[in-house]
Amino acid sequence: MLRPGNEIQVYLYSEPVDMRKSMNGLSILVEQEMDLSPTMDALFVFCNRGRDKIKLLCWERNGFIVWYKRLEKQRFRWPSAGETLNVTGQELNWLLDGFDIVNHPPHSALHFSSVA
Repeated sequence: MLRPGNEIQVYLYSEPVDMRKSMNGLSILVEQEMDLSPTMDALFVFCNRGRDKIKLLCWERNGFIVWYKRLEKQRFRWPSAGETLNVTGQELNWLLDGFDIVNHPPHSALHFSSVA
């Protein structure tokens, strides 16, 4: 969904969400539960109790966009209920592909001041 190099902020709402919520209901969750602005340059990701449906909410210039994905047989590896998680676009792609990004994070980046 996101292309490499896309540095958009991604926030996962870890509590189960009623998928009947649309743009207004999801943006209220962002404001009141996540304590963030739904019009900021970010993606907000929500999952249902059965973990087979995901909605993504974002603001683009003059209106909201909602994406919806429903799995036919598998379940998303959703983090335990708790606080909002900030993940990368790459981690969101992994999550959408079925990977468990909480229990199996990628290798940490290494930074060296010298190679000698």
